[in-house]
Amino acid sequence: MAFKTEYEFELPRGYVDENGNLHRRGTMRLATAADEILPMRDQRVQQNPGYLTIILLARVITKLGDLRAIDTKTIEKLFTADLAFLQNFYREINETEKLTVRAMCPKCEHEHEVDISFLSEAEGA
Repeated sequence: MAFKTEYEFELPRGYVDENGNLHRRGTMRLATAADEILPMRDQRVQQNPGYLTIILLARVITKLGDLRAIDTKTIEKLFTADLAFLQNFYREINETEKLTVRAMCPKCEHEHEVDISFLSEAEGA
């Protein structure tokens, strides 16, 4: 079984290009450390931290309809519903799955799953 690094999506509204063509189906790849670190050097992000999302999505979206390339100008022209969808989709595919083990209660011998993810948040944080 191959490790999946690209995921297909369909935008709720779609990107309308300069010719009026609608593009809804696309592909997003998993983000790398460089995808999240390198945009921090960009002057646009330093002036407006919210711009990080625009650069990050431009880096990880590998296909959108019939467009030849996806860049920050493309992402800037998305409808807000599509931008929100892509932000959620990015989080969904890049978050790590919970690491669990089967455990048994020593008192009642009931078996259950226990989350042992090192990334899980501490209670009350």
